[in-house]
Amino acid sequence: MTPPQDVVEVVLSDHRMMEDLLRRMRSIESDRQAALNDFAHLMIAHGEADAASVHPVLMPFEDTDAVDHIEAAHREALKVLLALLEVREIGSLEWDWRLKQLASVTARHIDEEERTLINRACESLSQGSRAELGAAFVRTRADLLGARCGSVVNVHRMVHADAPA
Repeated sequence: MTPPQDVVEVVLSDHRMMEDLLRRMRSIESDRQAALNDFAHLMIAHGEADAASVHPVLMPFEDTDAVDHIEAAHREALKVLLALLEVREIGSLEWDWRLKQLASVTARHIDEEERTLINRACESLSQGSRAELGAAFVRTRADLLGARCGSVVNVHRMVHADAPA
């Protein structure tokens, strides 16, 4: 059996991995397509695991405006990710511009989540609760990563599911 993981450590580890994947996408010496694919899968799995396990526990501690802002930022990030996934030529001007947008929206997400939800978890949850929440987060994220949740088709579906009819 895998030892329980603290939700704070797991979320912070995902954030560092996203930052590393963004660096790899910027580097002409990296497999930029592989880095983008890995980023897309991790971003979707991380966001969905947050929504399924972390948000329901921590959102009651946040005000309505903060909750609305976090949800709007997630929808924006999906649109920006989809736009980069649909760029035809890696390294083109469009690629660089879309990658810059993705890096910006990711940095804002990381900053906001670490200043709000992560700090809230640290001050509001016991170590046992953090471990239980971490285990739920890891299970959900692993299931989604296994399903290759960051595919262009799935991200497109997610973006357009949020669009008004």
